[in-house]
Amino acid sequence: MSAPSRVVVVGASAAGLSVAETLRRRGFDGQVTLIGEEDHPPYDRPPLSKQILSGEWPEERVWLRDEATLAGLNLDLRLGVAALSVDPADRVVVLADGSRVTYDELVIATGVRARRLPGTDGLAGVHTLRTLSDARALRETLAAWPRLVVVGAGFLGTEAAAVARAMGAEVTLVSDLEAPLSDVLGAELGELLVRVHAEHGVKIISGVVVREVLASGGRAAGVRLADGRVVEADAVLVSIGSLPNVDWLAGSGIDTGDGVHCDEYCQAGPGVWAAGDVASWIHPAAGGRMRVEHRTNAGEQGMAVARNILSAGHPAPFAPVPYVWSDQYDRKIQIYGSPRGCDRFAVTDGSLAERRLVALYGRDDLVRATVGINMVRSVRAARALVATPTPWDSIEQGVTA
Repeated sequence: MSAPSRVVVVGASAAGLSVAETLRRRGFDGQVTLIGEEDHPPYDRPPLSKQILSGEWPEERVWLRDEATLAGLNLDLRLGVAALSVDPADRVVVLADGSRVTYDELVIATGVRARRLPGTDGLAGVHTLRTLSDARALRETLAAWPRLVVVGAGFLGTEAAAVARAMGAEVTLVSDLEAPLSDVLGAELGELLVRVHAEHGVKIISGVVVREVLASGGRAAGVRLADGRVVEADAVLVSIGSLPNVDWLAGSGIDTGDGVHCDEYCQAGPGVWAAGDVASWIHPAAGGRMRVEHRTNAGEQGMAVARNILSAGHPAPFAPVPYVWSDQYDRKIQIYGSPRGCDRFAVTDGSLAERRLVALYGRDDLVRATVGINMVRSVRAARALVATPTPWDSIEQGVTA
């Protein structure tokens, strides 16, 4: 199998940069084209809902690499231009500026975009939080100490709610869940987070969906809930999930759905790979398709794709233990594995009462995930139980809830 000479990476993201850097680190001296729709160089997204939103960090601190380091990679770096289409037969990507870029190997690392509520496009005071520009706009709004409604209680929504309260905003968190993150962490830890947010002054309305965003004078004025209640607000943050950026692949023949469909090697077809939030691949250990929207996975998957491109036809399956973290007030939440869908739960260190703990989650009689709250070392040690994975009956269940 001949070695590639031209690799095109669409998406100047953490995953896309990881591909480019790993190719160079492993001795690839061919052309690497890195294409990004935003004008910014590749940057880190987790701080957007925390340190950037609060103003604790200057924006430049999220750049993943400085100008000199990027230059040292000898990339054909094309920022501020979107990819419009790809023809896998001719192996060419068409860009919004009219240029055409040919490739031997294509890596799709276009990530995701925020879901929006119907009827809110262009409405002042309605925010999403996915890009640096989004964080800048919301930070400016929060500086006026508004009444803020956060729609959605996932990681992004709860982190932003915590920052907004610290900045002096009056915050109402609305979720169709009974407790923040309970779909991921389960009822026990979801209820714990409800108490933490409530103690910091966040009003929580749970178990109900938002029917519409209300407007007055061309600006958001609140939300109407499905049960008819109205919550008045000066601003609304919509944090109801995301959509994979795969529209530009329409008509290409590349299999998409909830992301770019790949095999266990992260390959979507001859000469086509995917990495990061947009990649839906078959995880060998999980036994099914998986798409992970978290920073650690983006970097690891980018490296794996680069290694497989250079593997001379002998790729390795990508089978990580997913890792997620979230900072909310003085609580650091860390997750190894996937608690979603688990039917076993045990606190094995610390306690719910202390709000400092390590918990294990099980499914199909195996340990599938561990979650730690303010117990960094202990949860890292428990990761081994997930990586194996370990039979549930063999664990020490010192439940101290």
